[in-house]
Amino acid sequence: MSGCDTPGLMPVEVALARLLAQAEASAIEEIEHVSLHAASGRVLAEPLIASLDLPPWANSAMDGYALRLSDWTGEPLHVSQRIQAGSAPTPLQPGSCARIFTGAPMPAGADTVEMQENAVLQADGRVLFSQPLKLNQNVRPQGQEARQGDRVLPAGTRLGPIELGLAASLGCAVLRVRRRPRVAVLSTGDELVEPGQPLGRGQIYNSNRPLLIAWLKRLGCEVVDGGILADDLALTRAALTALNGVDLILSTGGVSVGEADYLGIALREEGELALWKLAIKPGKPLTCGQFRGVPVIGLPGNPASTLVTFGLLARPYLLRRLGVQRVEPLGFAMPAGFTWSKPGKRREYLRARLENGRIVPYANQSSGVLRSAAWADGFAEVLEEMTLAEGDSLRFIPLSEMLG
Repeated sequence: MSGCDTPGLMPVEVALARLLAQAEASAIEEIEHVSLHAASGRVLAEPLIASLDLPPWANSAMDGYALRLSDWTGEPLHVSQRIQAGSAPTPLQPGSCARIFTGAPMPAGADTVEMQENAVLQADGRVLFSQPLKLNQNVRPQGQEARQGDRVLPAGTRLGPIELGLAASLGCAVLRVRRRPRVAVLSTGDELVEPGQPLGRGQIYNSNRPLLIAWLKRLGCEVVDGGILADDLALTRAALTALNGVDLILSTGGVSVGEADYLGIALREEGELALWKLAIKPGKPLTCGQFRGVPVIGLPGNPASTLVTFGLLARPYLLRRLGVQRVEPLGFAMPAGFTWSKPGKRREYLRARLENGRIVPYANQSSGVLRSAAWADGFAEVLEEMTLAEGDSLRFIPLSEMLG
């Protein structure tokens, strides 16, 4: 990662574009074969091609009666066979109909299905249809969903329940997917203490690493816990060197130009380091670089800043390295339930939720307050130089779009 320095505040779009370009240049290309049942959350390495027509034969969309429309004159038809799902019907006898159930294959010669609610079974066993009939009604044609050879899912698709169900419908038992990213997570700062340990004066519990580790696992990453870096250059070098088998080093806490910034010193001496000042709030400082060829992204240390910058920048970077194309979270316009009278130079992401159809922000938007995100449904995006009156339209990004 190089070429990151830029004067002034870098727009969010510019930072994201640069990270995505770097991700594409270091794409994870190794392929694994995994079973269908183990593929949840993985990313397809190649398109999913239909190996058969879907459905493989015409079938009934209703419980009812299958017939040849040209045989029907308005008079009752006798029932010549009964067809259940999973059975193999015989060709339809001319002038007759077949009792058929949802999903059952259409008999040869039949082209229409009337639902049982519009059919009257008479005492002599014949069926009277009470409504006008249309050709091909209630019939699912062969290949309605896909034809053999169709590209059903493109490479780079993240496999969720729906995609796995689709693959199963095509008979796929094994899928070719990208190898999981291996991400090392570490924290910097003498003020940090692991949960469960006693706090000393001026110390706080480390919340960022558990947050990121859980989030990365949701994304399907293999996580290496790098712990808290000691304020010692030799120990810092040793800790970084031990991470040589990972695809990304993700750190939290300030990397500066100070003489006591041992992480920054190690990156400058044995790799590359650039500090970005982003036009974003919370989350202005961001670090990018590499250590002995391993990409490094340094997130700001305040918990809300970590949350915002990982969700908007680091998460898309990781997904793009796997070949995913749609990496930005979806948002939608909603009316603001608040006013905003002081336009800022940075784009703000307010922790907020929806109440009565309007966006309501958490009262305390401090970058050190993680409770705001636990309360929130998502982020309200307030653009640079924007003012708002109640009811004005504002983009809302659900947390659910970012956490998975």
